[in-house]
Amino acid sequence: MRSRVAVLISGRGSNMAALLAAASVPSYPAEIALVVSNRGDAPGLELAGKAGVPGRVVPSRGRTREAFEAELQSALEEAQVDYVALAGFMRVLTEGFVRRWEGRMVNIHPSLLPSFPGLDTHRRALAAGVRLHGCTVHLVTPGVDEGPILAQAAVPVLEGDDEATLASRVLEQEHRLYPAALGWLVAGHAWLEAGRAIVAAEGARGRSLANPLPEIPGLPTHDATS
Repeated sequence: MRSRVAVLISGRGSNMAALLAAASVPSYPAEIALVVSNRGDAPGLELAGKAGVPGRVVPSRGRTREAFEAELQSALEEAQVDYVALAGFMRVLTEGFVRRWEGRMVNIHPSLLPSFPGLDTHRRALAAGVRLHGCTVHLVTPGVDEGPILAQAAVPVLEGDDEATLASRVLEQEHRLYPAALGWLVAGHAWLEAGRAIVAAEGARGRSLANPLPEIPGLPTHDATS
């Protein structure tokens, strides 16, 4: 039986779409059981509906964090989800909510953490003059973008890059990395132990990845050379 995952979004949901595509493969160890947005106008809700996945709006504007998270938790419980994946979800969750999902909630961030947490990562990377940039999948902890790292994918920063070109190159890797890392977690090949993320799968796929993608049963291939 596949694990049930809820994806939380606030906008277009491109990483959500990557997770939906992965979950459409029967051997993938997770199914996307619910998509929740804190914004009713999020384009990702339409994408979820076209994929046959239930979508729900839990509005955050004009409400206390406690009221918002209470309704969010109820939605997750009603859908009987096992894991939560944040995909462009632009809300900071309280410590109490995060602790409830400790080890079972993941996020993808568009930088090689711990560098450039927070917003405007591509602009800041260019301003800093870094030669490598990328993305990180991490377990969620109360600190913003501070959770234990499951996997990272690196891309070069090229001469002439602007925010748009660099973001596009990173996003391509996000769409490969997130389904793989979520798959490891729900299949039991990755877990939280003593505050660290342990990844036990072996093998490597994707030569452009700072942490190469292990090949594990039931996961689609995400080879950056293909």
